[in-house]
Amino acid sequence: MIKKCDVKGCQKAGTCRAPKTRELKEYWYFCQEHAAEYNKNWNFYDGMTPEEIEEDWEVRTFGSPIKKRTAQESAEYLKFLNDFINGRSTFDKMPPKKSLPSSIIAAFKTLDLPITASWREIGAKYRALAKKYHPDTARALESSGKEFTKVSSAYQTLKKHFGK
Repeated sequence: MIKKCDVKGCQKAGTCRAPKTRELKEYWYFCQEHAAEYNKNWNFYDGMTPEEIEEDWEVRTFGSPIKKRTAQESAEYLKFLNDFINGRSTFDKMPPKKSLPSSIIAAFKTLDLPITASWREIGAKYRALAKKYHPDTARALESSGKEFTKVSSAYQTLKKHFGK
């Protein structure tokens, strides 16, 4: 259900949600125009000191403020930051992800899809190609049976790969 914009006198649909407080539990519903105006003027950290802002940021980012960390946690945090800033040594030593098996890549090519395609995209493409090449619907094409078999095989390969 679409609500009306929460600005008094506005009759447009309130399709844009905007937080009422920092707790992000209650929201206003504005039209795009009033949401843009609200966002220009809203400051998440309004009324907080720089120290409170720093502590809030630490809690939201790392789960605990610096002051409440154990010596071990502080050392790990500083090592993480140092590694990240100075060459990312621990990150760059991670082994590369294994490439996809050639049968999976070939199945994507058969369906004319990128290897980043989602299962939903694979299903949609399979249905379109199956309809196009099915021997009952594509009698005019001589190679329809062979194409349908290739498309079905590719789909079954990807189905196993995606665990469906």
